[in-house]
Amino acid sequence: MVSKLSNFGKSLLRRRALNDSGEESQFARCLSTLDLIALGVGSTLGAGVYVLAGEVAREKAGPAIVLCFLIAALSSMLAGLCYAEFGARVPKTGSAYLYSYVTVGEIWAFITGWNLILSYVIGTASVARAWSSTFDNLVEQKISGFFKASMAMKVPGGVLAEYPDLFALILILLLTGLLAFGVSESALVNKIFTGINLVVLGFVIISGFVKGDTTNWNLTEENYIHFINESNGSMTLKVKEEFGVGGFAPFGFSGVLSGAATCFYAFVGFDCIATTSEEAKNPMRSIPIGIVASLLICFFAYFGVSAALTLMMPYYMLDTQSPLPEAFTHVGWAPARYIVAVGSLCALSTSLLGSMFPMPRVIYAMAEDGLLFRILSRINRRTKTPLLATIASGIVAALMAFLFDLAALVDLMSIGTLLAYSLVAICVLILRYQPGTLNSPSQTEKLVELVEGEKVPVNGVDSGDEYDDTPLKEPFTIKLLFCPSGKNPTQTSGTIVYATTAIISVLITLLCVVMANCLTELLAGKPHVLVPCVILTLLCAVCVIIIWRQPESKEALTFKVPLLPWLPLFSVFVNIYLMMQLDWGTWCRFAVWMFIGFAIYFFYGIRNSSEAANRSSPRKYEPALQTKSPIYTGAPSDSDMEAGGSP
Repeated sequence: MVSKLSNFGKSLLRRRALNDSGEESQFARCLSTLDLIALGVGSTLGAGVYVLAGEVAREKAGPAIVLCFLIAALSSMLAGLCYAEFGARVPKTGSAYLYSYVTVGEIWAFITGWNLILSYVIGTASVARAWSSTFDNLVEQKISGFFKASMAMKVPGGVLAEYPDLFALILILLLTGLLAFGVSESALVNKIFTGINLVVLGFVIISGFVKGDTTNWNLTEENYIHFINESNGSMTLKVKEEFGVGGFAPFGFSGVLSGAATCFYAFVGFDCIATTSEEAKNPMRSIPIGIVASLLICFFAYFGVSAALTLMMPYYMLDTQSPLPEAFTHVGWAPARYIVAVGSLCALSTSLLGSMFPMPRVIYAMAEDGLLFRILSRINRRTKTPLLATIASGIVAALMAFLFDLAALVDLMSIGTLLAYSLVAICVLILRYQPGTLNSPSQTEKLVELVEGEKVPVNGVDSGDEYDDTPLKEPFTIKLLFCPSGKNPTQTSGTIVYATTAIISVLITLLCVVMANCLTELLAGKPHVLVPCVILTLLCAVCVIIIWRQPESKEALTFKVPLLPWLPLFSVFVNIYLMMQLDWGTWCRFAVWMFIGFAIYFFYGIRNSSEAANRSSPRKYEPALQTKSPIYTGAPSDSDMEAGGSP
């Protein structure tokens, strides 16, 4: 019984070995650095910049929405740096899913990939609905009026939408066809729409600062009462709910944090760059530059638009559905709403494309590894795209946009993405302290060779000069926690970092739970909250010191996360804290999604995993170096391609 449980645990934590055979990618390498930046900006600057800013400013943060975007951007930038290092280290399709697979094990990889699929599906459906709503506003609600009158769906519970959005369904299916047609064509369309979007946002920011009034950042209760009186009594006086306490942060620090958790949704999208590793011309250089550059551009756009919006109009007057057109009407520039509409449609188009682009590639990577149904890993020989995965994901997203009210599902998307970001940060931290060959092209590709604590010849040849003299295996002692024996990582030091990272992840989660639920008592200095927080903080500090004292790999990479181990751990802390800001309903929906995912994994994936097939016939040194097992049917063989066979 113990042996069975041990084998089951090992199967959950088995790590994928990357092959080093030098085989060409099945995808077409056609994306430049500019293409990746445009893809990242386009997928990120969508509904958030035109809709989310008004909703958060009115209901959660007021003018302090600029701080919400700053906090959310910080969290995303920390995660972005971790993605950038992995993009340089592992230039393979799969994004955070693959990074987790090669570092922390199969079950965590499945959780990461399953949550990425959730994020992309909800993101695609919500952006399609926003596109439909924006176009509907331009034609004075004639589309929604027709569907509400003839196809209304009045289902209790608020899960289904008021009416089926046929417009959104058709839009997703059209873009699915574009993505299935080819990558270069999609990238060209994306660059054009992204350029138009940035021009329009520049106009909005400049207009806001020209027509804005700084008194809107320091409003008083008298201003709100005067506004209600001018409304001829058509509005109810709700000082606490709609006005707060006035000033720059009318809903307090808790409102800023809650708004930051929602604003984080606005930065979801840059990780789509990491899924293009096998389609970029120079992934080790382009992916880090693309991620960092796109996040910086998006932050300045969000910061500028939210500042302009709250300067043009009092936050309690903002329209949560279409804030920018109403703001321009308020300052007397009503015709500018058409310029904003053009920009918003272009932005939503690129955001929709950016949400749909990585979704089939993550599905393809998981299906190729056997964790999802293998038929989804087929690559079309002519277009060199995962055709079946693209069509299947497009149909699912189209149906969600057609039927569901996605307002309550947006926070669910944030949970999945934040969890994926946290796992990527943890993976970066663990890999940087693992033993590896200093001159090899990728430490990750040699990681499996060193698991047994032996010096294994690289490519079957012991050259004698690719290893240092530090022993890879040494007995564990307490002294090694703070005083390691050498300057290069060993199996023991790598295991110490692995275990310590797991412990500090649990401690950070407990600390975030306490802080999120007892923030008022903590700020008031209540002992029953303060003491546990201090203890947890001290334990975290000890763990950080232990990790910091371990020898770090000196492998040369095109990009490395700075300030190890502080920056990845701080990223984990920020991500988990933002997750704890979300409500219980969101967590319950998340639990349902994970239940479905675990059912697929434990009934299909765990037995059909390619790593399970590879390990069923073990060979001492080849797992990290050999090509995929014959059972690994996700890719066509060279003979199939020469014969012109379909994958």
